[in-house]
Formats: sequence, C-alpha cells, structure tokens
Amino acid sequence: MSLDQLIHKCKSNDTKAQSELYQLFSSKLFSVSLKYSRSYAEAEDNLQDAFLTIFDKIKQYKNKGSFEGWLKRITINIALQRYRNQKVFDIVNEDALIDDTIEIDDDEVDIDFLLQCIQELPDRYRLVFNLYALDGYSHKEIAQALAITTGTTKSNLARARKLLKEKILDYKKSLNAQSL
Repeated sequence: MSLDQLIHKCKSNDTKAQSELYQLFSSKLFSVSLKYSRSYAEAEDNLQDAFLTIFDKIKQYKNKGSFEGWLKRITINIALQRYRNQKVFDIVNEDALIDDTIEIDDDEVDIDFLLQCIQELPDRYRLVFNLYALDGYSHKEIAQALAITTGTTKSNLARARKLLKEKILDYKKSLNAQSL
C-alpha cells in the first residue's frame, strides 16, 4: 500500500492503517522525541502523545509538503508543550551575547558522547540548541514555539554551545591523558 493510500485510510480512522503508519514512522519520530525529552521514558510518553495528535489531526494534512516533515513538526510541538508554561528560560540582554563556535575533530569526539552531552544540557539550552543546530529552526521560529524572546533563544544557544565546548575540551583532555 502506498503512503497516500495509508494516509487516506488513516483519515477514515482505519485502525489497521493507523497501526501500519505507527510501525512505519515510530522509530524516526522516537529519535526526534528523544532529542527534546529529559529521559527515555518522557520521550516514549511524548511519542505516544504525538501519535494521538497525529491521528486526531490527520484530516488536516492536505498532501502538500513532506508528510514526514508534518509528523516531525507535530512530534516536536508535543515535546515543547511540556516546557512552554514552565519557567525554564532566562530573560537576557541581547547585547551581552557572544557567539561561541565549537570546533570538533571527528576523529577525537565520539558521536555517542556528543549526543550524550547534548542530552545532558539543561532543558532551556537543549531545546534551543536542538531546534537551531539540529533541526534548522530560526531564532524567530524558536521564540514563537517556546513563547520566549529571540534574545533569549540567542542567549540559550550561546550558553549551550559554551557548555558543549567545555565538555568536549574536558573529553579531549581525558583522551590525551590516557594516551600518555
């Protein structure tokens, strides 16, 4: 069955088609959910909530644009809802921002370590970092999604980069110490 046929059947509340759609996209959407969650269990909850929303709103999908992109956007929005009303974001002065770049030598930094470092960032930094660096959202889009100012998104991104840079430098130092 084609994806268009599957979507059409899901729009008719066909539970077999919904199950098939879940099987087709759950692993990809789980990895998206995990990026925006504090834990594995929270990511599972967010994924389930995302699929409930997907099945509830699938009639709104007009077969324009990427269906997978539409699913991903819903999944991200579900995860972000947990944070919107929480006081996890700092209000900052935009003039105090410094753009801190991170140089990563692929041979020295393990991707699993890097992903773990991102996962360990405080919520406000992890969310902004993931949206900006991994999913390509603009600061304006992030500010709208999280109900914060663009200055706050820029500040949280800079702080996330700084924390990641510190962790990567510590990791590199430990590798160099082990090789001596």
